Amino acid sequence: MKIFIAEDETPARERLTATLARVAPEARVLGHSDTVQGTLDWLAAHPAPDLLLLDIQLADGLSLELFRDRRLTLPTVFTTAYDQFALQAFQALAVDYLLKPVSDTALAQALAKAEQWRSHFDLQAKERWNHQLDGLLQRLSPPAGRRRIVGRKGGQQFHALELVDIAYFVSVDKLCFAITQAGERYLVEPTLGELEEELGPQRFFRANRQLLVAAGAVQRFAPAGKGRLKLALSPALDGELLISQERAAAFRQWLEG
Repeated sequence: MKIFIAEDETPARERLTATLARVAPEARVLGHSDTVQGTLDWLAAHPAPDLLLLDIQLADGLSLELFRDRRLTLPTVFTTAYDQFALQAFQALAVDYLLKPVSDTALAQALAKAEQWRSHFDLQAKERWNHQLDGLLQRLSPPAGRRRIVGRKGGQQFHALELVDIAYFVSVDKLCFAITQAGERYLVEPTLGELEEELGPQRFFRANRQLLVAAGAVQRFAPAGKGRLKLALSPALDGELLISQERAAAFRQWLEG
């Protein structure tokens, strides 16, 4: 099996290559890239590999951008530290997904699934695959042209808020507020869940049930026991801000992106 790897973290790519050598010594890694554009350039210049191993978040964006070209329908296995919502979506689209760090058993099973996928990918499957891709791109990418949100302050005074100026959204007593980098607070109409889905994971991270935060608002974080993380934000937010053990790895990966 001929494989191409897209991974923007060199240690992760090296571990994945070493795992491949153990579980599938006959497999050949034809090339690798740390960006979406680099992957596109490689695929345009070389014969198609049998399998793509793609990290979801690459140095220049989501690897899903590769599939906007409908001619690219290669068997794909995603590697990810995303939360369960995203995992379910990517599983519907890909041959398989692998949680980092990738185990020998999980990779071997994914390679076996890829072989089956190659044998049964017909026109009907391609149409279904494209439909799933469209839905996923829509959910994970901000709408084109979306730059602002309307917030209310002081009764009936409405303001057009630039998203780049918002530090975080917070839910309080079933109301959702936008907090700007200047510390101003505005009531907004969408719920936190609706904002999470609409704005996408590249700009804001769902830290917990009450908080959707921009990377620039994270002043620092520290271990809080049981695998959790404690956040300090700027502007400051009252109360203890915790990220669960299940979301901690995804938060770190998102923040470093």
